[in-house]
Parts: sequence; structure tokens; C-alpha cells
Amino acid sequence: MKKKENKDFDLEVFTLASGSRGNAAFVSNGSTSILIDAGLSGIEVDRRLRTKGHCLADIDAILISHEHGDHIHAAGILSRRLDIPVYLTPKAWKASERKLGKISDIRHFNSGLGFKINSLEIYPFSTSHDSEDPVSLTIRQNGTKIGIATDLGIATALVKEHLKNCSLLILEANHDPVMLMNGPYPWHLKQRIKSRTGHLSNDDSGKLLKEILHEQLQHVILGHLSEKNNTPHKALNAAGQAMNGSKASLAIAPQDRCSEVFRLKSGGLQ
Repeated sequence: MKKKENKDFDLEVFTLASGSRGNAAFVSNGSTSILIDAGLSGIEVDRRLRTKGHCLADIDAILISHEHGDHIHAAGILSRRLDIPVYLTPKAWKASERKLGKISDIRHFNSGLGFKINSLEIYPFSTSHDSEDPVSLTIRQNGTKIGIATDLGIATALVKEHLKNCSLLILEANHDPVMLMNGPYPWHLKQRIKSRTGHLSNDDSGKLLKEILHEQLQHVILGHLSEKNNTPHKALNAAGQAMNGSKASLAIAPQDRCSEVFRLKSGGLQ
């Protein structure tokens, strides 16, 4: 199974998994396909791609947001097995080199500097998270823009600026503050999660959405939900209140399966 160019859409997007047990998202314009993070096993990445009509041979590049294990687990294995280039910042490579193992095709990028993977335009921007040089990013094709922003810590002015005017947004809604403080985690972990370098709460995710909401936003997918400190209902409720009156759809990126597939065209959603 090998990709063929498809002119019926500008961008195809879905998550393979989102949460503390693994993160990965698939983005394609029909001729170029990239995996954003690879936090599952190689076998599971392949299995989940196949549930959506794709396979490992479709992947032209793996792009790593930061070096935590739930984002890089299969990146080295997949790169070696299929000769897939891995894109990440120099600091992220230094921090993850031992875990990733030998990779023959490492391609560095720098936060704040756009680059292309074939015809896909990538723009990485810095986030506040407790890792080495973490990034979120936007991807453009024919004027269609998507944003992928999880592991945020806080929604900085830079984050807000880059997530404006997206047609589709994958956004962190990690925890409900009350559930976190009353939950089973040790105090030091609770402090880490709710710190400026931890994870974005439902409330803060809603506030960010309210600030960047616009008429062309078609889809919001809430990601990286905590399984112990959040529920889909709480996350959707907080985002839904912030998006009151918006025509954009709202969904959850699951941990144990792929999300639905979203296909975007310039000027609208297919």
C-alpha cells in the first residue's frame, strides 16, 4: 500500500493516540505524509494506521515535538526499519539520542524558523514544558492551516499568536484542577502538572480557545487528557462553554484508538 496523490482534500488529519501512554498524529496532503510524534510501539503505530487505510510505507517523515518517552517511543525503530527521516531540534536530539538509538537520517530544525517537508509548510514554535526545547507547530497546505499544541504548560502570547486562524486545532486539555488536587498523584507530581512547565488544564484550554476563536475554525480536538485527573465530559464542557456560538465541531482525541479522520479543503471542510 503506497500513497497516491489525492486532489479531493488539502490536508488529512487524525490522531493515533493522545495521552500519557503515547502520542502520535498523522497529517497528509495526499502526496506527503508525516507522523507528528511516535509515542506508541512500532507495531501499534502500524496497526492504527491500517485502521484508517494507511500503513508505515506512507510515512515520509517523523517530526518530534520533544524528547519525552510518550512522544518518541517508536521513532528510532520506525526510522531504522523504513529509512524514515526524523526531524527534531538539536537540543531534543541531544536529550533523546540514547533512547532513539542510531538513526541514519536526522534532520534538525529550530524553533521559530519555518521549513518544508516536500510541499507541507511546517512552523515550529516554543512552548513552556519541562523538556529540552519543546515545540508545538502549525502545518499549512494551499492556505489551509492546522495547529497541534499539547504539553503546553501555559498558553503564552507566542502560542496564542501562532494558533490564530487555524482551520483545525489539536489542543491540550489535560486535567480538571479539582480532580488533580483531590486525586491519587503524589504532591510533587501535582505541582509539576499544574506548574508553568506542566500541562494545560481544562479551564486554561477554554480560555485559550475563547481568545483565538474565529469563523473559519472548523474543528477542535482536545488532546492529552489525563486518565486519572480528567474526564471527556469535563474537558468538552469547559471547551464548549468557551466556544459558545461557534460552528466548529468539538471532539476528544482518544488514548486507546485513532480519532476520526478530518479532511480539510482550502476555504472549508470536506
